[in-house]
Amino acid sequence: MAYRKKIDTLSRINHKNFVNLIGFCEEDEPFNRMMVFEYAPNGTLFEHLHVKEMEHLDWNTRMRIIMGVSYCLQYMHHDLNPPIAHSKLCSRAIFLTDDYAAKIAEICFLPQATSNSKVSGELEDSLPPHVDPETNIYRFGVLLLEIISGKLPYSEEQGPLEKWAAEYLNGKRSISCMIDPSLKSFKNNDLDVICEIIQQCIQSDARHRPTMKEITSKLREVISISPDQATPRLSPLWWAELEILSVEAT
Repeated sequence: MAYRKKIDTLSRINHKNFVNLIGFCEEDEPFNRMMVFEYAPNGTLFEHLHVKEMEHLDWNTRMRIIMGVSYCLQYMHHDLNPPIAHSKLCSRAIFLTDDYAAKIAEICFLPQATSNSKVSGELEDSLPPHVDPETNIYRFGVLLLEIISGKLPYSEEQGPLEKWAAEYLNGKRSISCMIDPSLKSFKNNDLDVICEIIQQCIQSDARHRPTMKEITSKLREVISISPDQATPRLSPLWWAELEILSVEAT
């Protein structure tokens, strides 16, 4: 029953920044359950933020990822009826395409933690198990923090990321000191608006949190990335067309 419900939910979502369900298998003899999703070859956002060996993401790439996630969540919360909230919104659930566009996956594949690995810091959540759009807004605020700071959402040393960032967000320390040190440059206007949105998203009273439509509108004031620009530019079909054109040219 849970498997079928998941299939029904995923089949309703059709967005270019979502890892869409392509097909599924449901066999009883022998018992087998399988779902087939779109392929996003560049791993997860979590890996690119926290694993040294993965390719570094510059500021503009991070802004494009933020806008892709924002557009997709706005679609899920406001365009679908009834709305759908993501069950576990975090950097592990965001996959990256060939050109580093964001693809949100409803299902996270968590790696085995190792004691000597930086990825061993699992997200410890104080949020309630029930997920609704308001909970997604909170998680989105934490995700924004993770993207601009390059820090884990939770670690034993710092605790929850939003608590670590409180003194920066409250003006006690410069927000520029919160930026991921691996970034060679960033835009102050982007940072100011993002930090303002983070503060609104992580309010303890869910009734005071903004909607995804309001968040996306606020982000668009400084980040001039349209929905089309936030979606993947490269696809298997594009590569096939390019191959055909190259053959015809010879």
